[in-house]
Amino acid sequence: MRSTSVHRLTLCALMCALCAVLSQIQIPLPPVPLSLSLLAVYLGGLLLGARGGAAAAGVYVALGAAGIPVFAGFSGGFSALLGPTGGFLLGYIPCAYITGALSVRLGGTRSAALLSMLAGTAVCYALGTAHFMLVSGAALSAALAACVLPFIPGDLLKMALAAHLAPRLRAAMRGAS
Repeated sequence: MRSTSVHRLTLCALMCALCAVLSQIQIPLPPVPLSLSLLAVYLGGLLLGARGGAAAAGVYVALGAAGIPVFAGFSGGFSALLGPTGGFLLGYIPCAYITGALSVRLGGTRSAALLSMLAGTAVCYALGTAHFMLVSGAALSAALAACVLPFIPGDLLKMALAAHLAPRLRAAMRGAS
């Protein structure tokens, strides 16, 4: 395996681990806990690109689905993907992909990062809300009130932090390789 492949795999594993750690920093709001896991998803997309970020998010979701307690509250298992948060967890994968792809396509600036994270988050919210409605039988307005509106301020702060950290981390990664 080439050195660059090992480097990318290591970074993917680190982003997956960061997501697992940050998901434990949470406020347990019913029905969907507020955690910092999206910060790792954003950073994965911004630092690893579309495919690498989606791979890191996909490994995180697969580990949780396999029963490893990486989801918020040290939960795991396939049943978590079938529960009220499942759509949001699965939404991490396209969120990371869109964040990485759009950020590069829009020029890689902080503004591009913010716009790409907004687009990725919109997809994550849409998938999560649709899944929540399916499992709970809630109407769209109730699902948005429970699963989206309370999370917007925190997610905007996570986006700002990721846009601030990504250039610094990217520079540190270049120095390490």
